[in-house]
Parts: sequence; structure tokens; C-alpha cells
Amino acid sequence: MLVARQKKRENIAEYLLYMWQVEDLIRAYKMDVDAIQANIIEKFDQPEPVKAEMREWYEGLIEMMRHEQVVESGHLQINKNVIIDLTRLHNELLKNPGEMVYSAAYYKTLPFIVELRTKSPDKNVYELETCFSALYGFLLLRLQGKGVSGETQAAISQISSFLRLLAEKYKKEETSNELL
Repeated sequence: MLVARQKKRENIAEYLLYMWQVEDLIRAYKMDVDAIQANIIEKFDQPEPVKAEMREWYEGLIEMMRHEQVVESGHLQINKNVIIDLTRLHNELLKNPGEMVYSAAYYKTLPFIVELRTKSPDKNVYELETCFSALYGFLLLRLQGKGVSGETQAAISQISSFLRLLAEKYKKEETSNELL
């Protein structure tokens, strides 16, 4: 919860990947908040009121996952909304003639997106979700100590660069909206 709040403020792309990890973590603990308390929350060097707030946050996520029927797989609507919002911004940036650097980054990434989408069973996901899924899969492979090909490494590097730029644009937009 503390990490999520900070990531959401600083880098929306990292936030989304973190939240997907939290969803998987909750699934790994079989939606059991007591197991999460013992194995995750208690490991934090935080005062008891903060740990209680963390537990409440996990309980809320577990309840949402059950309610939205994403216990086995899928993503919470709050996380889908991030993709939707990023897609809105992405489309606006592509239409803006002043965003040539962003457009160039997107078109440099597009061949990788197309290739990933041809391999994906679900063709009806946003392009950005394809990018995030690729990054998340790569992170999982790294956590498992598995290697990836040079081609995959190049694709992930380009996708990361593109999403980093989008996250910077998002943060800039959010900051300017806060000033209004």
C-alpha cells in the first residue's frame, strides 16, 4: 500500500506492474489475508497502525478480486482503468503534432507490439496492455532466473523505453492537473 501510493505518484508504469504483482501475490496466498499478514505485512518495519492499514488495503483488494471474479486470473478494474487512462493519453499524444518524439518512440515499438499480439490468444486487448504484459512476463522470467533471447531483450528494452516516456507524459499531465 505504501509502495503502491509512492509508485502511483512517481511512475504510473511501475505502479501498474506492481499492482499486477500484488494481484498475483494475493492469488499465491490463496486470498488468505492472515497468510499475507504473517508473510508480508509483518516483515515490514512499521508501527502497528501502519501494519493495520496495510492489512485493510490487502483485505480491500481481496474483496474486490472476489467481487470482480478475478480470483484465478485477470486484473482488477482499478488496474484496467490505468490502462484505459494511459491509452487515452497515448492516443492524444499520437494526434498531437508537437509530440514527434513520442510518436517516433511509438512507431519504433509498434513492430514488437504487432509481433506480440500475433502470439497472444486474446487479440482484443489494448496495445499498451500488450506492452505491459510483455514487461510483466519478462520480470517474472527474471525472478525465476530464466534467460531470454537477444531478440526478446531488444524488444523488452524498446517497450520499456516507450512506456517510460509515456509514464513521464502521464506524470506531467497529472502534475499540471493538480495545479489547476
